This record gives sequence, C-alpha cells and structure tokens, in this order.
Amino acid sequence: MIDTDAIVKIAYELSRKGFSHEFGQPEKEVKTEPIWDEVRKFGTRLWLDTGDINVAARLWCLQFEALTTNNTLLNKEVQKGIYDELIGEVAAAIRKAASDIDGKQFLLEVSFVLNAYHGLRLVELFDAHVSVELHTCLGNDVDRTVMYAQRYYQICPERFYVKVPLTPAGFLAARRLSEQKIPVNFTLGFSARQNYLAALFAQPCYVNVFMGRLNSFVADNNLGDGTNVGEKATLATQRELLKLREAKRTKSLLIGASMRESSHVTHLAGVDVYTIPPKVVADYLEHHTGQVSRRIEEDPPVPLAEDVTFADFNAATLWKVPDAFKDCVEELLKEDSDSLTPDDIQAHFKNGGFADFLPRWSDEDIKTAAADGKIPVYDSWKERLESGKIGMDALMNLSAFCSFATAQKALDDRIKSLV
Repeated sequence: MIDTDAIVKIAYELSRKGFSHEFGQPEKEVKTEPIWDEVRKFGTRLWLDTGDINVAARLWCLQFEALTTNNTLLNKEVQKGIYDELIGEVAAAIRKAASDIDGKQFLLEVSFVLNAYHGLRLVELFDAHVSVELHTCLGNDVDRTVMYAQRYYQICPERFYVKVPLTPAGFLAARRLSEQKIPVNFTLGFSARQNYLAALFAQPCYVNVFMGRLNSFVADNNLGDGTNVGEKATLATQRELLKLREAKRTKSLLIGASMRESSHVTHLAGVDVYTIPPKVVADYLEHHTGQVSRRIEEDPPVPLAEDVTFADFNAATLWKVPDAFKDCVEELLKEDSDSLTPDDIQAHFKNGGFADFLPRWSDEDIKTAAADGKIPVYDSWKERLESGKIGMDALMNLSAFCSFATAQKALDDRIKSLV
C-alpha cells in the first residue's frame, strides 16, 4: 500500500527546500515605475504574467503585487533544464517511499513539487503573491482537486493563490476551497455568464476573462480583425461583478488575462486586476503615450468581416447574461452543493435551456480541440456554433484546457526522460 502521508511530507519538504523568506521583504531592492500609477489610480491591481525569473526581475516594480504561472509557463522553465537535478531528487525520494506508485501518480507528485518549488522562488525573490496551477489530470476530479489545492496552500499560505480550471468539476471544487478560505484563482474563463456563475456559486477570490484569445479567434479565422472582442467580454463581466459586489453577493474580483497589446492597459483601467505578459509590459513602458481611461460602462463595437454576424459563432455567449440564465443560477444556489456532481451541474443548465453552456464534449471533440491549439479552427466547430449547440465561451474554455494539457504532457515527458 502506498504511504500517502509519507509522499505528502516529502513533497512539502522538497518544495520548501532552501526556502527562507521574511514576508514583507523582497530579496532585492525593488524599483518604482510611476507610469503604472496612472492605471492603479482607477483601482486596478497589477500582476506580472510570467514564470521566467530573469524576465520578471527586469520588469518587476513596486506597483506590481503578484505573478501568475500556469502549465505552459512552468513547462517553458522546466524545458530549460534548470530543474533537472531537482526532478531526480524528487523522483528518488518518492520511489523510496512508495516503490509501487503508479506512473500517473508519480508524474503528478513530481509535477506538484516543481510547481510549488518554482512558485516559492518567485515569492522569495519578489515577495509576490503567486498563482500556482494544478496538474490538468485533476480538471474533472472534484475531490483530488480539493486535496491538491489544500496541499499547495499549506506550502505557502502567506502568498499562494491556487488556480482551479473552469470545468464542471472545477465549479464544485472551487466552492469547497472558498468555503475553507483557500484563495482560488478560477482560471480559463472567457465570458460574463461563466464568471457570473462562478462568482455566485464558487465564490473564488478571482475569476478571469482571457481576452486576447478571443480577439485572436476572430482575427485568425478571418471573421473580423479581432478588435474589441475580448475587451467587450471583459467589460461586460466587470459590470456584472460590480453589481453582484454592490449587492454583497460576492467578493470575487475579475482578472483581465491574456493581454496581447498595450492598448488593453491604456483603455481598460478600472478592471479589478490586470495580469500582464512581459511583452505587453515592455511595450507599454516604451511606447505609452495614450490617455489612460476608465471604460467600465462602455460597450465597445466589434467590427466583423463582410457577411459575418455574431450569430455565426454564437458570440453573444461571451458578453450576455440573460435573465433566464440568472434564474437558472438562482435555482442552482438552492441545491445542496455537497450532494452535487459535475454531471448534475451540466444537467442543470441543459434542463434550464442552456445546453450550450457546459456541453458534454466527446473524445473526438477533445482531440480536435487539442489539434487546433490555443485558438479553435472555426470550420471545425462552425455548425454547432451557428446552431447554438455550443457557446463560444464553452469552446474557448475547452481549447484553453486542452492547450494547457498539451503543455503539461510536455512537462511530464521531460520528467519521464530524466528518471
């Protein structure tokens, strides 16, 4: 029998190996960049979207408060070889404690330590809060998501946020974790309605709109130039959250994620949080000349190609939260959440008239999304989008999860190659 307690202890000790930090004190003197104060005066908090320590060191300043990592960003660091020695040490310790551990569990544990160890290096250097991401194999497992999230949090409760993916299981897991006061960054969100449900049902600290990917979908598939798609969804989500917070029904904050250009920084001030990739940070610092403005109440136009309409790709699911959908959420809130399963969540919205919200993806769907990459190929999904069988938000969520799973597999493959 596998000694689970021993493995948990090993993971904790190796994750924290060499970690010695006085919270409130970054390792090095931190510069200030007053230009960011223009954004922060609107209440927007600034995070740096990178796991690369060297890149972060060049850009980090007093105006930033957190860093985000994910499966893709961690994989980039691991592929550099900087953690090869740690991988060997962790692998040997786990196998010594549990020689009969199966391959999948073994990879999960080694990956867990890599995520936690790397996150702590970021904490140590910058005194930052850091979002650490769960292995994608946990995305559809409520109990194990909760367990591994608890373990992450215990490693650094002072600074770790735990990223839980937006899946049917994720809604339930995030709710349990929020009830335990574990700070959740509920990731892979794309729409106002996804985050409306998350904010009321799961009550995470943070929800997301991956705005840049929405713009890329429209542009890459020649449906338009991509302008304002993500911005429209982000602003609509922010307005819904503000109303919920004003009614004291949630405390969830919105992260404007997947920024692709410095204009997002300039024109979306007032969104609760920006998580900004290094390229966008550098571009903003070098070229910013525009007026920072609060546009929360605006609904920017989305130009489309000739003969293309929003209905062609079910775009309204990105920014509309119909009253009927809100009623459906209210009915769900009356249920005993402890007795609900992921299937129950899906069935609830299907029966409520929103089968496009959390569709049941086939194995073939998942293969197609994985082959598409980060951005879905419109022709593969056109019929179901046009007919309303799947929401644009649901499709983007599937593709995002599959792209993270691809990066996680590459990380796992490196572990296997070394041990």
